[in-house]
Amino acid sequence: MKVILCLFRRNLLIFVRDKGAVFFSILSMLIVLGLMMLFLGDMNSQNIVDALELAGGERDPVKDKANAEYLIQMWTLAGILVVNAVTVTMTVMGNMIKDESEKRLAGFYIAPVKRIQIAMGYILAAWALGIILCLITLLTAEGYMAVTGQELLPVSAWLKLTCMIVLNTFVYASVAYLTALFVHSESAWSGLLTVVGTLVGFVGGIYLPMTMLPDTIAEILKYLPVLHGAAMMREVCVEEAVAETFAGIPETVTDMFRESMGISIILHDKEITFAGQFLYLALLGLAAAAVSALICRKRALRDR
Repeated sequence: MKVILCLFRRNLLIFVRDKGAVFFSILSMLIVLGLMMLFLGDMNSQNIVDALELAGGERDPVKDKANAEYLIQMWTLAGILVVNAVTVTMTVMGNMIKDESEKRLAGFYIAPVKRIQIAMGYILAAWALGIILCLITLLTAEGYMAVTGQELLPVSAWLKLTCMIVLNTFVYASVAYLTALFVHSESAWSGLLTVVGTLVGFVGGIYLPMTMLPDTIAEILKYLPVLHGAAMMREVCVEEAVAETFAGIPETVTDMFRESMGISIILHDKEITFAGQFLYLALLGLAAAAVSALICRKRALRDR
C-alpha cells in the first residue's frame, strides 16, 4: 500500500506542477460550461416554453421562461460533469504515456515493484484529480446560480452528485489506463484525447438532445456508459426543476421531455433504472481495472 501511495503522490504532483495543464484543464471546462449555458441553453429553454404552450391550459409565460432556463442550466451542468470525468482523467493519464516515451516507465518495470502497484498509482491519480476538477465545476456552477438569484441544489442532491462523480471518474480512469496500455507516443495520445473530447459531448447527448439525433445513432448510444452517467447526474440535477417547470402538465408530456433530453433512458421499451445504471457503470469500471491488471501480469510474465 505504501508503494501505491508513493506512486499516486508522484503522479499527482507531476500533473499539479504542470501549471499549463492545470490552467487549460480548468479554462476549457469553464469555456464549455459558459458556451452551453449562454448559447445552447437559450435554444433548449425556448423549446421547453414552446412545448408548454402547446400543452394548453393557463400558463404564466414569464414564470415558464424562468423555470425553463433554470432547468436547462441544471441539465447542462450534469452533462459537463460527465465530460470532465472523461477528459480530465484522460489528460492526467497522459503522465503514463510521457513516462513511457521518456523511458521512465521501463525503469519502474525493472524495479522491485509489482506492475499492479504501478497501474494503481496512475489510476488513483487520474481518479482523484478527476473528482477534484468535477467538484470545482459543480462549485463554480452553483456560484453562478447564487449570483444570478437561482435556486441552489439541496444537500441531498450534493451528496448524490458527489457519489456520481466518484463513480464516473473511477470508470473513466480505469478505461483511460486500459486504453493507455495500447498507446505508446505522446502525439498519438494527444490526438486520441482531441477526438474523445470532441465526441464525448455528442455520445452523451450533451451538445444535442436525443431527439435531434438519428434513431439508429440514438439507439447505439444507449449502450454506451457516457449516456448513462449523464442520465444519472441529470436525474439528480433536474429532479426539482422538472417538477416545477411541468407542474399542471400531463404526465405523458413530462415523460416525453425526460426521454428526449436523455434523463430517462428507454431500451427495448423498458426504462433503465437508476440502480441498473449504477451497477452497469460500477461493473464496467471494475472490468476495465481487472483487464488492465491481467494485461500487465501477462506482460510481466512475457518479459521475464
